[in-house]
Amino acid sequence: MTDYPTLSLNDDRQIPQLGFGTYKIDEDDAPEAVKTALDVGYWLVDTAAIYQNERGVGKGVGDWSDIFLQTKIWNESQGYERTKKAADKCLERLGRDHVDMLLIHWPCPEKNLFVETWKAFIELRDEGKAKSIGVSNFREEDLRRIIDETGVTPALNQIELHPTFQQRELRKLHDELGIVTQCWSPLGQGAGIENETIAAIAEETGQPASAVILRWHMQHGLCPIPKASSRDHIEANFAALKFTLTDNQMSRIDALDDPEGRIGPDPSDFEG
Repeated sequence: MTDYPTLSLNDDRQIPQLGFGTYKIDEDDAPEAVKTALDVGYWLVDTAAIYQNERGVGKGVGDWSDIFLQTKIWNESQGYERTKKAADKCLERLGRDHVDMLLIHWPCPEKNLFVETWKAFIELRDEGKAKSIGVSNFREEDLRRIIDETGVTPALNQIELHPTFQQRELRKLHDELGIVTQCWSPLGQGAGIENETIAAIAEETGQPASAVILRWHMQHGLCPIPKASSRDHIEANFAALKFTLTDNQMSRIDALDDPEGRIGPDPSDFEG
């Protein structure tokens, strides 16, 4: 990963700061999309059991053994025994004996199984099936509970985060706890690209609007994982590594935050 920006995890490992997301990429299309992303230069590939494309992602990664590969256990598989079995199935589909990062996809507070699930994750890490373990969509109370009850802090929390939903309080907590903030829908599902402020900064920098948004993430120490299917979009996103935003440009994007900006499910009541 020469010259590729990384972030330090709390388990003494490094994670590539810009990743390639595969949400809504069909199983049949996943191999070519992943191969294209790796060819462009990405070093992190994100998938999940619920995406139903792990086999395709695994084929796309192929023999690239040093690629940082991460997947997620779906909500119906929570609970100690089910989690252990689900993880083995994920590895089988990916064609791997381990992943670099394994995540609990949602806390599902009504199920009240995420602590039990986290205990299974700790064992999976100790068994070498996941080099690092983390969570996704966890709230402050969820994070504090698993840490208090197990003594193990997640290496990462993957959450919805984009210019119009910046999650500042949760990011502050992550910083306090040493948790990397990874961002799903980092472009706001495309809406951010059409924002006037973003468009103006794209013109000022001569860079794609998507790259401007991703650069904003990176300069805040975040880990965005944009999804793209075409080579043009994959390359446009990757341009985020090639330039720097000024303090003024960063501040203008910071000002786009909206407390009502969430576009995905609320983790407080999403059970999947």
